[in-house]
Order: sequence, then structure tokens, then C-alpha cells
Amino acid sequence: MSTVEDQGDDRTDSVVEIELTVRNAGYPFVGVSGEEGCRVELAEIIPRPEARYAEFFNVLGAPPARIKHHTDSYETVETSLLREYDDGGLFEFVVSGNCPAHRLAELGALPRTVEGVNGQGRIVAEIPLRYDPSAVTESFFAEYPDFDLIAKRTKDTHTSMLTPSTFPRSLLNDLTDRQREVLRTAFEMGYYEWPRDCTGRDVADELDITSATFSEHVFTAERKILTVMFGSADGTRPPDVGSDE
Repeated sequence: MSTVEDQGDDRTDSVVEIELTVRNAGYPFVGVSGEEGCRVELAEIIPRPEARYAEFFNVLGAPPARIKHHTDSYETVETSLLREYDDGGLFEFVVSGNCPAHRLAELGALPRTVEGVNGQGRIVAEIPLRYDPSAVTESFFAEYPDFDLIAKRTKDTHTSMLTPSTFPRSLLNDLTDRQREVLRTAFEMGYYEWPRDCTGRDVADELDITSATFSEHVFTAERKILTVMFGSADGTRPPDVGSDE
């Protein structure tokens, strides 16, 4: 593990951004990119029940069928093709166990970029200062010693998981009234902040519905939005997916 940049800042609204690299093919986003000589880019990561995460990846430069063949060999990954492009597709990877992005999120770091290119993995994550960035990175490297830290820098911005600009009117029109109500309530209560200001149960109680009903509505709505955002009717690749800017 090596550090090439480390700058401090005491402002409470700052975050520490860390950049990590890895070449271990045991991680699907690294292994698939190496096997196919392609690019695997994280578009979004969403918590799921039972300590699992849904990770939406754009895979560019390889036939979708071959990607599914490779990911099926990983016991901790369930793969679904959501949209096919001319040179790849949008996939949902539901992961449990041995997922570095998942573990960073559990420790308090928000993964902003997760990508694999020709067998080289890269993760960029933001750590709010209240989580003690040094403690977060130490805990992460204790579990994932195969990663290298190549940059660590302080930024003055804090990015929420979802913002109002994420929901253009054309996307909202695809949702039912109940799905819009659930998403709006969850957003206003801080469900999509990082870290979350409330749980799914809190939102369900506010709406006077069960947690299972909340999960059903929010997961269906998220899938609709993500499919429209990261795919297009003509099968072309959406622009600028996977950027950490």
C-alpha cells in the first residue's frame, strides 16, 4: 500500500477522497474486464435487504452474453442484463460478500467510481470527516490488503446519493403515483443522504405502510429510473456514465 498524496482540512463539510487500485481477478469488475479486454463502470449502487447491494454496471466493449457467462462463475454475484448496447450493456450485479465497494460503504465511505479496465481495477470513494478517514482506510486495508492507495485528498463538497436533478420530469412520468410518493417521502426524510438520516422502516412508518411494501415500491421505482437513465430505446450507450465528476 502506498500513498502519493495526502492533504488535510479541518472543515466539517469536507470529505476525504481516496483512490484505490487493484489487479485481483477475484473481483468481478476486475476479472471480467481482464477476460474480455473491456471496460466495466459502476453507474449506481443501491442497498438491498439481507446485507446485499445492487450494483448497476455499464460494460463496454464486449458482448453481453459473454459478460453473463463470466459473472455466473462468481458465487457471490447474481447478474441481470437490463439493457443491451451496440458494444455492451447495462447490468445489475446483486452482490453479497467479498465486495470492496460494499465494504467501503459499510465503513462510511461513498464509492463514486468503481471501474475495471483490461484487468486493472480502480475505486474512488469519499469519506465524510466525521467517520475518521484514517480509521476507515485502515479498516479497509486490513480486510483488503491487495488494494493500493494511490491518492488521498480533501474536497470541500459532500455529494448525496440522489439529488432532485436526478429526477427529470420524463423519468417521473414513468412512475405510478404511489411510487412517486414513496420516493419523494424517502428523499425528503434523508433516506438518500450519505450516511442515511433514516431507515426504510422510518419511511414506511411515515407512509403508514409495511417495510415490505416500502421496499417493493422503492426498488421498482429505482429500477425504472435507472433503466431509463442508463439505457436508451435505440440501444445506444448513454453519455458520460460512470464519471466521478
